[in-house]
Amino acid sequence: MNTEYTIRKASRSELATIIDWAALEGWNPGLHDAEAFYATDPDGFFLGLLGEEPISCISAVAYNDAFGFLGFYIVKPDYRGKGYGIRIWNEALKYLAEQNVGLDGVVEQQENYKRSGFKLAYRNIRYQGVGIEDEGGAEVVSLSEVPFDLVADYDDRVFPTSRHAFLKPWLEQPDSLAVGAMASDSLQGYGVVRKCRTGYKVGPLFADDEAAAAALLQKMRVYVGEDTPVYLDVPEVNDQAIALAERSGMKPMFETARMYTREVPDVPLDRIPVE
Repeated sequence: MNTEYTIRKASRSELATIIDWAALEGWNPGLHDAEAFYATDPDGFFLGLLGEEPISCISAVAYNDAFGFLGFYIVKPDYRGKGYGIRIWNEALKYLAEQNVGLDGVVEQQENYKRSGFKLAYRNIRYQGVGIEDEGGAEVVSLSEVPFDLVADYDDRVFPTSRHAFLKPWLEQPDSLAVGAMASDSLQGYGVVRKCRTGYKVGPLFADDEAAAAALLQKMRVYVGEDTPVYLDVPEVNDQAIALAERSGMKPMFETARMYTREVPDVPLDRIPVE
C-alpha cells in the first residue's frame, strides 16, 4: 500500500472537493466562488495526498507579482497533528514567496501564523442578519448597467491590488446580485451578495459614505428574501460599518484576524464594510 505523502496542484474539478471540505469546517463557502478564484490563478490551489487519498488542501492565489492571499487551509480530521498541514502550508508560502500575503486567521491559529511571519492588521467580525421585504428608497442600479471599466477603476482604489481577472466572473456569477450606487456618472460604491451553502454572503461592499453603503445593503437584503440568513464581514476598525450592521439588526457571530506577511496595504478602510 502506497503511504507516501505528496503535494501537487489541484485541478479545476478537484476544487469541488476542497469546497466540500470547507463546508464541513463550517466556513459556508459560496456556491460559485471557485470560478473567480480559479480564473485569477489556476496554479494557486494545492492538494496533499497520502498515497492516492486527498487529505489536505490550501489555496495560495496570486493576484499579481505583488499580492497574494491564502485560504482553504484544511487537513482532514483523522490526519491532523501528524505534520501534513505544515508541509502543504510551506508549499503555499513558497509559491507566494515574492508577494505580500494576506489571510483571515481563526482565533486558535493566529499564534501559529505569527510564527510564519504574519502580522496582525485588524480583526474582522462576522455579522448575521436576515433578508427583508422591499422598503423602497434604495437608489441603486444593477452593475450590469455600469461599464466594467468604471467598476474596475473603483475597485483598484479600495482593494490592495488590481484584480480584474477575478472581478469580472465574481460580478457575473449565478445566484447573486451585483449593485452599484451612482451619482451622476460617478460610481459611489458597489456590492455583491451571493448564495452560499447556508443563506447568502455580502462581499465585497465598498462605499464612499454611509448612505451609499446603507442603500446597497438594503437592496441586497431585499434580493436575499425575507427571513433568509445573510452574513457580513466587517473590519473592527470601521466604526461606521459596525454601526450599519447593528442598525440593520445584524448580530456578531465570530471573528477572524486579517494578517499580512509584509506591510498592511494602504487602502481606505473607512470604505470597506466587507472584503
